[in-house]
Amino acid sequence: MPKTSQAAGLHRASLAKLHDLDAALELMYYGWRGMTLEADEYLAKQGLSRSHHRILYVVARQPDIAIGSLIEILGISKQALNRPLNLLLGRKLLTSQRSPEQHRSKLLRLTEAGKRIEQRASDQERKVMREAFDRVGARGAAAWMAVMETIADNN
Repeated sequence: MPKTSQAAGLHRASLAKLHDLDAALELMYYGWRGMTLEADEYLAKQGLSRSHHRILYVVARQPDIAIGSLIEILGISKQALNRPLNLLLGRKLLTSQRSPEQHRSKLLRLTEAGKRIEQRASDQERKVMREAFDRVGARGAAAWMAVMETIADNN
């Protein structure tokens, strides 16, 4: 069954009735949902969620990251990280080793199984992004990147 904007809850006709910024917020919300839909379905089949993928994604790009640094990057509390991190460690998707320099600090790294799951979920999201960028062309993609970079600077 083909996916439609209406299936995701977005009704283009209603966007015209919204203030420009509300329309942009609505598009951002539904765009995020559209980008992560297949990845989230895959993760759910693995017994994982978006929060697990975020952890795997960051650790994949920064092997041997300290837990404190991961908390800072994700912008969450230690308590919020605890449950998903313990599940990933328990399922052997991540390893945790003491830092040789700071014995109180633990360093995280993906296992081969963790790499496969992160790669597959991220590949699904990259596919959606690639298709969208191909549809809007280089100028549209550059404009999107500029907007997202500006929003990300709010962190």
